Amino acid sequence: MQSLDQLLGAYDDTAALEHAWTLPGPWYTDPRIADLERRAVWARTWQLVARTEQLAEPGQYVTGEVAGEPIVVVRGADHRLRGFFNVCRHHAAAVMTAPCGKADRLRCPYHGWTYDLEGRLRGVPEIEGTDFDKARFGLVPLHVATWERFVFVHVDPDPEPLHAQLGALVEQVAPLGLGALHFAERREYTLACNWKVFVDNYLDGGYHVPHLHHGLASILSHKDYTIENFERFCLQSSPIDAAGGEAMTASVRKGRALYYWVYPNLMLNWYAGYLDTNLVIPLGIDRVKVIFDFYFDDVGEARADENRRSMDVSERIQDEDHAICESVQRGLASRAYGAGRLAVRREAGEHLFHKLLARDVRAAHAR
Repeated sequence: MQSLDQLLGAYDDTAALEHAWTLPGPWYTDPRIADLERRAVWARTWQLVARTEQLAEPGQYVTGEVAGEPIVVVRGADHRLRGFFNVCRHHAAAVMTAPCGKADRLRCPYHGWTYDLEGRLRGVPEIEGTDFDKARFGLVPLHVATWERFVFVHVDPDPEPLHAQLGALVEQVAPLGLGALHFAERREYTLACNWKVFVDNYLDGGYHVPHLHHGLASILSHKDYTIENFERFCLQSSPIDAAGGEAMTASVRKGRALYYWVYPNLMLNWYAGYLDTNLVIPLGIDRVKVIFDFYFDDVGEARADENRRSMDVSERIQDEDHAICESVQRGLASRAYGAGRLAVRREAGEHLFHKLLARDVRAAHAR
């Protein structure tokens, strides 16, 4: 087995795209890399956890997990949005156990310790006879911020502001009018692959589309497909020509396709009147969950069939990606594979992803 230093040194993040290789196969299969990612990536980036409408009213909350940490975000009685580690200060049980809901207080189901919506400890059963100071035992806060219609948290005690992490994306996305879209449905998928395999597949600049996604390929202009890299995100874009395209896909995809990837694990797929977000969550070294949230400009009854077809088109594309991602994961563990080359015309986004990731995990290893 290679030492961790050898493994990290096997990838050159300074190589220009025309000379670059992919991340080595063991970066997708070695638990030591996954541990570095937990510390360097998931614990040091803003992570999407909710939609703003889920937290619009006092008492509304969502729970989740970020970098292995249980979290809860809640709208306070003062209408402020707050995030906390979802860990009771008594014996560490999760205080709120439902994925989302509304409550007038945060009450641990284990021993009944109760916190108000601002995280202060208010109720402590049978604690008489101690020198216990409730004021020192509120829920531990974490950073929370919003952008467009999305809520993010950061578990690091001193993160850069969310808008600084998003950079030029904020200005680019503003004209798309995401706030005017309406949430329709969530679909979740679990794949037997490393999370980076799914991201790589997304960022290959449409390289695999003509071979794997025949319906999508029938409406995208492959020769006009563009890839633009920014500091911490990538935009892939293509004009849509539905004339002569596969009927079901052509009926629900219009305008220009904009595919935004935001480091490390968030995608926004926009067409006229439509958005789906993909959130990629590692479940293990070779398991990943991908959450699709769908939004439309009209979710009324008259549009129900069309919206359903649109989501089904997305699901068909996901199904086509499912098997290939799992095939790639098996190949990455093979003795026959070391690393691959990148197609200059297509895989600039993947190159950006690999460079950002390599620099983060190396920095964590050095700390």
